[in-house]
Amino acid sequence: MKKTLLILILCFCQIQFCFALGWKQLHENADKINLTDALEAIKKSPASVEDLYVLGLAYLNFHKDNEAKELFNKILSLDAGSVKAKWGVAETLRRAHDLKGSESMIREVLKADPEFWPAYITLAYIKYIQMKFDDAVKLAHKVQDQGMAKVDLSNYVRAILLIAGAKGMIAHYGGPLSKAINGTAVMPNLKKAQRIQPNSAGVTFGLGSFYFLAPKIVGGSKEKAEAYLKKTIELDPNFVDAYVRIAQLYKIKGDNAKYKDYLRKAGEIDPQNEILLDFLSGACKFICVGGKED
Repeated sequence: MKKTLLILILCFCQIQFCFALGWKQLHENADKINLTDALEAIKKSPASVEDLYVLGLAYLNFHKDNEAKELFNKILSLDAGSVKAKWGVAETLRRAHDLKGSESMIREVLKADPEFWPAYITLAYIKYIQMKFDDAVKLAHKVQDQGMAKVDLSNYVRAILLIAGAKGMIAHYGGPLSKAINGTAVMPNLKKAQRIQPNSAGVTFGLGSFYFLAPKIVGGSKEKAEAYLKKTIELDPNFVDAYVRIAQLYKIKGDNAKYKDYLRKAGEIDPQNEILLDFLSGACKFICVGGKED
């Protein structure tokens, strides 16, 4: 009996390709590692699917999405049913603005494992870009409700930030009652995220956006907005949304040189970024300040 069980385990895991650690631990490990160390780990154990996955996550953290996609696909070539790797590919598709392809894969992931919480975050971002803000809030709440015992720190904070951002958009498009209910929920969520992960670029961007877009009567401050948006770019030089917002800020301040410079940098990093294109087109679905490009 024991021999039969061992054979089944080895067949299922393909020996060295089996994930021994849970996804939560792997995500937390990836958040603490730099690319150099992650690459060294692969050299030492090239057959370790865990190290491949952590390196893929590290690539995502440093916006090397093509490299991440290649690694996640490599894992899938070893284990076609890997939920983690499928999510990784779906996340790279989302970042490449293939929302339809990403959502299709995410649905597969959630069907296979309804408790793989990073997939809900990816889907919530998709719903946000699709302007389905209520859906984004529901998905993010589902992750937040699990608590940090079940969700890694970064995805837990992302859930809180998504709730704050989506509620802000719901308030923007809603009437007085919606503004009172949803609008007043934005800052408490941002402050909660800040207490948990103060040096997160997502947190500083959320705060910067709030201070930039909110009227003075409810706490808006262009000075605080500028400080937080600059901090975001310092923490993450590839955070395109922050470049777009700070460009808008400098335009209304009358600093046309900085406005154009930040807008140019945003386009160099990701010319297909939804917030950038929304601003340049003048559609302003995601709220514009300063008008479209001259």
